[in-house]
Amino acid sequence: MGENILIVDDEKEIADLLEVCLKNEGYTVYKFYNGTEAFQEIEETEIHLAVLDIMLPDIDGMQLCRKIREKYYFPIIMLTARVADSDKILGLTVGADDYMVKPFNPLEVVARVKTHLRRYQKYNLMGNGKEEKDEYDIRGLVINRTKHKCSLYGKELSLTPIEFSILWYLCEHQGKVVPSEELFEAVWKEKYLNNNNTVMAHVGRLREKLREPAKNPKFIKTVWGVGYEIE
Repeated sequence: MGENILIVDDEKEIADLLEVCLKNEGYTVYKFYNGTEAFQEIEETEIHLAVLDIMLPDIDGMQLCRKIREKYYFPIIMLTARVADSDKILGLTVGADDYMVKPFNPLEVVARVKTHLRRYQKYNLMGNGKEEKDEYDIRGLVINRTKHKCSLYGKELSLTPIEFSILWYLCEHQGKVVPSEELFEAVWKEKYLNNNNTVMAHVGRLREKLREPAKNPKFIKTVWGVGYEIE
């Protein structure tokens, strides 16, 4: 292992506990109690995953997440005491990959860190081996799984690993309506629970990057009550 994990939480007990758990798993941990110092560290150190609290003393965790996503695409797990679906959707919309509500089991956080790092490593390492023709070109939207790159009308898109996985799965099932439950379980490798808005939030962010009009999207169609389709 040895991956660099950033923890940002102003609740010292929680930050310290996560630090101990992650270090026990062999990770290098950079711990901060405010967002300003944390972002400075991000610009100086290669970070592989961040765990961010939403309520910070100097900068809102949502703002920090949005700021990170302007330049970096490593996985981000948000922590919060809020339980409203609207808060979860907002966190995912600004670029978070996962969301955990306090109180939580720190071992579950470690498990999710491992899951997201595996996906991130695949995102970064694919294409280093033997080249394969593994690509879809859908009306100017080109996505290549081997190189793990995506472009629209010749301009490369900056997608997070989760966003890439969602788009690839939809392209792979082009012409078929993919239920939200199937898409969630295929990408997140977890059991889908009722009223889970995670997929919707990430598809919304994908559409923004594809510059899709909300009412008549060209690529990702919504089949209400069922799921999504790329025709």
